[in-house]
Amino acid sequence: MASNPPAQCCTVGVLHEGTPSGKHIKVAGKYDAYVATPPEGKAHKDVGLLYIPDVIGLWQNSYLMADQLANSGYLTLIIDVFNGDQLALNRPADFDFMSWLTKGSDGNNPHTKEYVDPIVLEAIKTLKEEYGVKKLGALGYCFGAKYVARHNADGIDVGFMAHPSFVEEDELASFKAPLSIAAAETDTIFPAEKRHKSEEILKQGGYPYQINLYSGVVHGFSVRCDTSKKIEKYAKEQAFLQAVTWFNEHLL
Repeated sequence: MASNPPAQCCTVGVLHEGTPSGKHIKVAGKYDAYVATPPEGKAHKDVGLLYIPDVIGLWQNSYLMADQLANSGYLTLIIDVFNGDQLALNRPADFDFMSWLTKGSDGNNPHTKEYVDPIVLEAIKTLKEEYGVKKLGALGYCFGAKYVARHNADGIDVGFMAHPSFVEEDELASFKAPLSIAAAETDTIFPAEKRHKSEEILKQGGYPYQINLYSGVVHGFSVRCDTSKKIEKYAKEQAFLQAVTWFNEHLL
């Protein structure tokens, strides 16, 4: 693997303050999604972003990030890849993460690639057919990073990942387009050896890539950090700017 499987640390974090300004829609008539639209006159024409979230899915922090991306000129859609079964923040230490991942909360709603891939494909289709997106960037946070890697050939032109989990080496190698990764100094899911392996894979691929390492933060920092702590707030903001400048360079 280019990163380890998700674990309990993938649910730990802090709720951020703000008022979301996007709208809730249904993709393919059944999957929840959130769309943030750029202010009038500020949108990048024919360009959009697909936000594939961590296991907390559609919630305050992801909404606010999508709104920020829209304010940077990018129509942004967050898709519920968990089919209504996203996790609440800060699960107990004994939470059976792998049971949820392989079976879902009710035992009949798995979150494996066989079930997630079709949802991602519907989201890409919606962006292209309903919103007129011709050039598509994708952001994958933690769990979502795997599905950025898996869907380059399905219409993702540029990618960004933060603290990726569960990405197989062959999936990362199959991403034949510009890719940027934001990593935490302390991260058992994406530790130093996995970062270095990912760097080797991306270097061999021959496409533009970037891996930025942020000190003083842990897995999940770009979405769920404690913004009252200066070092965490700085890392979160810089990782966001890393994504925006990457898309500005390679998507526009």
